[in-house]
Amino acid sequence: MLQFTKFVTIRAVLAITTLILVSFIVFSLMELVPGDCAERYIAFKNSQGAVITPADIQIERVRLGLDQPYVQRWGTWIFNAFQGDFGDSCILRVNISQLLGQKFWLSLGLCLTALILAYAIAIPVGILAATSKNAALNNSLRLVSYLGLALPNFLLALMIMLFSTVMFGDSLTGLFSKEFRDAAWSYEKLMDFLGHAWLPVFILGWSATAFAIQTVRALMSDEVGKLYVTAAEARGVSGSRLLMRYPARHALSPIINSLGFDLNRIFNELPIVALILTLTEAGSLLIEALARSNDQQLAGAIIFMLTAAIVSINFVTDIILALTDPRVRRSIVG
Repeated sequence: MLQFTKFVTIRAVLAITTLILVSFIVFSLMELVPGDCAERYIAFKNSQGAVITPADIQIERVRLGLDQPYVQRWGTWIFNAFQGDFGDSCILRVNISQLLGQKFWLSLGLCLTALILAYAIAIPVGILAATSKNAALNNSLRLVSYLGLALPNFLLALMIMLFSTVMFGDSLTGLFSKEFRDAAWSYEKLMDFLGHAWLPVFILGWSATAFAIQTVRALMSDEVGKLYVTAAEARGVSGSRLLMRYPARHALSPIINSLGFDLNRIFNELPIVALILTLTEAGSLLIEALARSNDQQLAGAIIFMLTAAIVSINFVTDIILALTDPRVRRSIVG
């Protein structure tokens, strides 16, 4: 028990250290953008017809704390970030935490649902593909997984939108109907959200499912032929009991450990999918902040929150792996 507690503590320290390092990288990238937040805001005001002087820029720098040393500003930013306060958007001039609000959690929910859906399909299908002797079934599953890898998510989104528009007169865009976009959450709004959310979940899970099927199939194929499986068969263990107790148990450990990586890959595809489907969540805000308004404060907050979610998932999967995989557990408790 003491060794396991030590293992959890070390993983927690590594997770926090990773977050601190990522925060430094994100903050440094924000600082490397030409012109600071004060200059960009003043330039925006100038474009609206206001008369701006160099003194106005300096006053704005002082107000934002940009006259302080770099390390001190980073320390303040990361301290506040760990408390959920990312300051104000440089361009929109509203609190970032309020601006993101439910949008980030909607985005994270879409990505996590797509990830769960992908593995709920990929694990049984991958095991079947690795153990089935039916050539037609294997070739069909392989064709489907190759199609998932070859067809980009954004192209799939465009195809579905075009088909829906031509056949039903509805482009299936957005996460809410017009009457529910600014309404408070209710049962009706939840049902409306679920009626729209299935499409981005399906599209985001498309390539993730194909990739996971290939991974599970490869890992299972490698484990099925090992001597310990043959020995278990010789002892009379067979069928699904043999598969789940021996090769699947070992083959799925790397899958559990890669959940954070797969979540990151799905979120990387979200901004493009959000742009095509006109979703109003963190993916679309990230595109707006990076490509249009150059709002590095908003972009940095979204990236940091995503990193925190991925690091948290990796921490949890490390613990789950230690509890479920006897090889990892033995390396911990000796």
